[in-house]
Amino acid sequence: MQFVRFKAKGKKPSYGILKGNTVRRIKGDIFGDYQKTDKKYKLSDVKLLAPVVPGKILAMGLNYQSHIGNRPPPTYGFFLKTPTSLQDPEGDILVPKVSNGRVEPEGELVVVIGKRGKNIPAEQAADYILGYTCGNDVSEREWQSGNAQGEKDLQWARAKSSDTFSPVGPAIVSGVDPRNLMLRTRVNGQVVQEQTTADLIVDAYNLVAQASQTMTLEPGDLIFTGTPGQPQQVQPGDVVEIEIEGIGVLRNYVKKEE
Repeated sequence: MQFVRFKAKGKKPSYGILKGNTVRRIKGDIFGDYQKTDKKYKLSDVKLLAPVVPGKILAMGLNYQSHIGNRPPPTYGFFLKTPTSLQDPEGDILVPKVSNGRVEPEGELVVVIGKRGKNIPAEQAADYILGYTCGNDVSEREWQSGNAQGEKDLQWARAKSSDTFSPVGPAIVSGVDPRNLMLRTRVNGQVVQEQTTADLIVDAYNLVAQASQTMTLEPGDLIFTGTPGQPQQVQPGDVVEIEIEGIGVLRNYVKKEE
C-alpha cells in the first residue's frame, strides 16, 4: 500500500492511495479507519505534499559506520527536528539568508509511526509502524560542527531544523522490510551516497524501541534512521534526489532564501 497526501486544484489537502499513476482519494484516518472513495486523479494533475504532518520528528545521528569512520557509535544518538522544517516532494530546499557555510543533504530511510506506544519491545515494533518513506536530513555544517574559527552553535537546532530542512516523501509505503533496502542520494544525477539499510548500526525496529523508552510515540511521528557515507555540499541550482528501493524517489531543488 502507498499512502500519499496531496492537493488537487481548488481543493483542500487530502489523503489518498497511490497505484501506478492514479491517486484515489480516501476519507477517514489513515492511522485508523478509512474508506476508499470513487474520486480518482491522475498523478500528474495533483501536487504531492509531505505524506504526514508529524507531531514530532526524531532523527538518529551517526548510525552507519561509513558515516562515523573510526569513532564509536553514540550510546544515544537521537535529536529532534521541528515540524516546521518539513518540506514537500519537489519543493525547494532554501539555504537561509544568514548561512554562509556548507549545506549538505543526508539521504535517510524514515519510519512513520502508525499507533500510539510507549516502551515498545523491538520484536513488536512493526505493529506500531504504518510504513516507511524517503527523507532528507538537510544540515548546515558550520552551525553544526564549526567554522574555520572554531565557532559553532551550542545545539543543532537551526543546523537541522531551518525551514525546508526536512523534505519527506513521496509516499508512505507499507509491507516492506526496512532491514535491507538500497538507499541512494544523487546530486544533479550523480550518486553521492549508496548503501543498504542492512548496514544500519541500530535498525528501524530497535530505533522505535529506543525512542519509545522515554517518549510516547504518536501516529504520524517520524523517525529519521541515519545517513550513510560522507554527504556532499550542495549549492543553489542543484537538484537532490533520495531514492530508496521499494519506496520511491524524493526530489528537491536547492535555492538561496530571498
